[in-house]
Amino acid sequence: MDDTPQEITSIVGREVYSNSGVFVGEIEDLQLNIDGQVVTGLALGNLNRELFSQEAQSGQGVIVPYRWVRSVGDVVLVNEVVERVRDPDDEEDEILA
Repeated sequence: MDDTPQEITSIVGREVYSNSGVFVGEIEDLQLNIDGQVVTGLALGNLNRELFSQEAQSGQGVIVPYRWVRSVGDVVLVNEVVERVRDPDDEEDEILA
């Protein structure tokens, strides 16, 4: 594995998929914690209409918590997006619109 540091903006434009292979969206921006110097979320656009029908229709994006990221490569893999979007009872991990 290559441990060479990369600019965080290099992931903007990459597609995001769930760990089960479902397309989630495309990274448009990053949410940062400047004090802690860490990425806290991925701002997604070009959303999967089946997962985010209301947001996709209105042209809004969503922010996926960075702790859901499983792998970053040519695409970004995230955990449990489909299950969490369809089960909004867990307010702590709910996707922010």
